[in-house]
Amino acid sequence: MPSWTCPSCQRLFGRTKQSHECAPAMTLEEYFSTGPPFERPVYDTVMAHVATLGPVHIEPVSVGVFVKAGRSFIELRPLTKWVALSFALDRDLDHPKIARKSKTQRGSTSPKTYYFVRLRTPEDVDDDVKAWLAEAYDRAIALG
Repeated sequence: MPSWTCPSCQRLFGRTKQSHECAPAMTLEEYFSTGPPFERPVYDTVMAHVATLGPVHIEPVSVGVFVKAGRSFIELRPLTKWVALSFALDRDLDHPKIARKSKTQRGSTSPKTYYFVRLRTPEDVDDDVKAWLAEAYDRAIALG
């Protein structure tokens, strides 16, 4: 689980004095009170699977929900017509469900690729997405 708590905003992070926008997390009730109606069912479906992977820390902030297992391993951000799910893997992944990807620079201590998937309904959280979530979780746990 995250190892450093920011003394100002009380949010949890994997590295001491990690750079972040220093704003306190919300409760899930506060967060979902203003979101689009399609967001909560997608969140609930993602989190039902994540709960099978192991312990996590949920952090709702103004831009979305960060899910941490030692470090952030997924983010769920609401957009106009879908929830953008992002996660990092240590390998290249080509799949029609991947809407976008962003690679970190070569030579970094932990090179990775961030993947973005559009989740419009709970049904979009299929076996492929669940496998990627499990892989991202395992990666976060291994990196501590």
